[in-house]
Amino acid sequence: MRPCRTLPRCHARRVLMALPLALSLATPALAQVGAPTGVSRRPQPAVPSDPAPAAPQPPDLTQPPRPATPPARLPLVALPPSMRNLPDGGWRIEGPPATGRIDPATTNTLAEIARRLSTVPGRVTIVAQVAGPAEDISVARRAALANAQEIRRALEAGGLPGTRIDLRPIGRTAAAQDAVELLPPGVPSPSLTAQSQQAAPPK
Repeated sequence: MRPCRTLPRCHARRVLMALPLALSLATPALAQVGAPTGVSRRPQPAVPSDPAPAAPQPPDLTQPPRPATPPARLPLVALPPSMRNLPDGGWRIEGPPATGRIDPATTNTLAEIARRLSTVPGRVTIVAQVAGPAEDISVARRAALANAQEIRRALEAGGLPGTRIDLRPIGRTAAAQDAVELLPPGVPSPSLTAQSQQAAPPK
């Protein structure tokens, strides 16, 4: 090593020579104290799931029930002798037209009723009963079905779709009459009501 002739140059040379040694000594200390080699992440809290739906509220039994929607009242129709109005709505057909032999006056009236019923939503019911035979239930029910089908055909000819008409042939009843009830939507059948009351056991 050549001697330094000037003090600043000699000082600079000493600093340069001592720099590698200082770096080599500082490296282990930096390795111990320095920045971590890997970033540790804190565990994230679990995302809460959606709350369970609340149970439905029980019905309030202290409130009175809502009244049922009353059936639509159709305007009165001029009826032939074979037909009459029922107290709660609808019509009763008696005599020969109730056995399938429908005269022109009854046919025209059924066509008018069909046009009015076609404008009212809901199903129309035909309840048919016959006078006999009393000794054969199946024959009486088939006869009632045939009579109900004749009334349905007359209504279909007047414009009421047959898919909206329900047939209820009840056969022979205690009244032993040939009769057909034509009931608008929501109107109860007097014959079925009387039949259910007779079949109910005494209290």
